[in-house]
Amino acid sequence: MRLYRTIALGASMLVLASACSTGGGGGTPGASRTPGSSGTASTAPSDAPSTTPQASAPGGSGATGTIRIGSAGFYESALMAEIYAQALEGNGFTVERQLQIGPRDTTWPALQDGDFDMMPEYIGSLLEFINESAGEASNDAAATADALQVRLDDEDMTALGFTEAVDTNAFVVRQDTADEMSLSQMSDLAAVQDDLAWGLPPECATNPLCGGALTDDYGIDLETIDVTELEPCSAPMATALNDGGVDVAELCSTQPDIERFGFIVLEDDQGTQPADAIAPVFRNEALEAAGGADALAAILDPISAAMSTEELIALNVRVGLDQEDFDVVATDWLTEESLLP
Repeated sequence: MRLYRTIALGASMLVLASACSTGGGGGTPGASRTPGSSGTASTAPSDAPSTTPQASAPGGSGATGTIRIGSAGFYESALMAEIYAQALEGNGFTVERQLQIGPRDTTWPALQDGDFDMMPEYIGSLLEFINESAGEASNDAAATADALQVRLDDEDMTALGFTEAVDTNAFVVRQDTADEMSLSQMSDLAAVQDDLAWGLPPECATNPLCGGALTDDYGIDLETIDVTELEPCSAPMATALNDGGVDVAELCSTQPDIERFGFIVLEDDQGTQPADAIAPVFRNEALEAAGGADALAAILDPISAAMSTEELIALNVRVGLDQEDFDVVATDWLTEESLLP
């Protein structure tokens, strides 16, 4: 019989949620924030229509309109959403933030339904989510992006340019666990799975890159192992692993806690995890109302191109470990990279 323990997180902990392609988390749709205002996403509900043309808008390019941006529940997704939001604001758009909404099971239907207009997405994970784990994603980011766009065409959506930065799901253990049980790769886990306490996200069983990979490729029986449910790639997940509350945890390769605590990343020897670059995914209706894909790509593609894996890890440290606000970190990086008008 499967043993589940769910750890509830308060609002103060949710802001610590980190980077991951399968991330979840809390947060409700936020109200708009006009260019130049301070703070992170509001929790006031927004009833604004999608990408509403306006008479005028501040900013450098003369662009007009409102774009609603959502994000997954973990902090890397929210940070990238904030970076894209500030760039759009700097170029004349009003942006409404709906940050840290939750896992892809929540955000994808919301984007399909037009609850918001764009969100930063992980191209490999989104592709496998849409195609129900058909195995189209690979370590080739360009090929994965092309395959994703074919799927997005059916949804009347478009992915703009993807980041140089790549994040992947990672299953990690403490050094003492690796030494005691001779663990170096994921295939080593099957023989000792019942002797381990697992930290997995609530949506793992339905996520092809979590439950699908563990069950189909690595022989892990999710119905019998001892599972504590925690938000993926989050500070609470990392803390539980470090403190011994769990022995195996799903983190993300750009998560600073891995180096901070000296965790061992188990090799994905079956190659189940795609290289997840990040790209802003728009509803086509919103793109057209905002001036077209080319106009928004001219603003956002340089940002994606400038975001390296090393840069993303450094920004995650500031948000996840130093607990700086998303908007401050985003503004600093955009300014340093000369990406604001």
